Amino acid sequence: MRNSTCLLQPSLATTVALPVIYSCLFPAGSFGNILAAWIFSRQAHTKKTQYIYLANLVTANLLICSTMPFLAAYFARGYQWTYDSVACRIANHLGTLIMHVSMYVTITILCSIALSQYATLKKNSDGQYPQAVNENFYRCVLAKFRQPKFAKYLCIIIWLIVLCITTTAIIHNVQLRAKEEFHRCYNIRVEAGEFTAMIAAFLATSCFFVSFMTVVVSYYSLTRHLNKIQKNTCIGEKHLIYSTVKRNIFVIQMILTVCFLPYHIFRPIFYGLLTNNDCPRLNYLVEIKNFLTCLAAAKSSLDPLITLLLDKTFKKSLYGLFTKATPPEHHKRKTDIFTEE
Repeated sequence: MRNSTCLLQPSLATTVALPVIYSCLFPAGSFGNILAAWIFSRQAHTKKTQYIYLANLVTANLLICSTMPFLAAYFARGYQWTYDSVACRIANHLGTLIMHVSMYVTITILCSIALSQYATLKKNSDGQYPQAVNENFYRCVLAKFRQPKFAKYLCIIIWLIVLCITTTAIIHNVQLRAKEEFHRCYNIRVEAGEFTAMIAAFLATSCFFVSFMTVVVSYYSLTRHLNKIQKNTCIGEKHLIYSTVKRNIFVIQMILTVCFLPYHIFRPIFYGLLTNNDCPRLNYLVEIKNFLTCLAAAKSSLDPLITLLLDKTFKKSLYGLFTKATPPEHHKRKTDIFTEE
């Protein structure tokens, strides 16, 4: 059992660097995602699957951005706040809830987008896949990720499941901490959580790696197929579509790898090393965790740039917003699988 009496001593990296980073991410992420939400709201009437996924991503991004001012204040002043203060309760309870719910909604929806893209490839396939098992798998599973109704209900279920698990863990932690006395908001029990938080962390980490491996397998399968048809045939329009799908899935894979993988590799290590009373090491572990959480949160500020790369309609709307002109004709004719239904 970890030592709850160990006094955390935040370094300048925590009290200065993290507040500065969150303070920079907040305006950039808020502006970009509000702009994306406005552009997507103009396309809501189309009821296309990708806009359902992207609208939920933008919502999750905005929620994460809304916690950044509180996180900046927490890391700058949390070691001076009392545990019972209003600021501490908002940062720890509400901030933690919003951050983790939105993070895992994002991860799961990114996986759903990758499967939707892979299903688009199957839809445009020229029968070059084995006929039996693969076609049944496409009809029963993959094709559903392209259906707007399925995407809508899937997103609702994802939000509800993640919200219930996270809320349960936080409420249980709060009840346990109410029986103890804490003088400072920034303490080891807050940073590490209780046993229920560890169970929720295990479920969340499992969810991440399932999503991550799903995207990796999709990309690997697509790459093999694309290499095969490039060797046997000339590159046609559909093969260019395949290349676009490959690019989109690769971008999703890079997001999961760069922003989320380090945090989820470190998380089991973090809990595994919390079983002793070495206060200096506990300080280092907590600070590493908080910086990796910041890296995961930074994805929300980068998402509008990623959407700009992937979605043709988003490009056109942004182009028209700033130029008040019609995009060049070759942009109109260009096929973009991310908006194709």
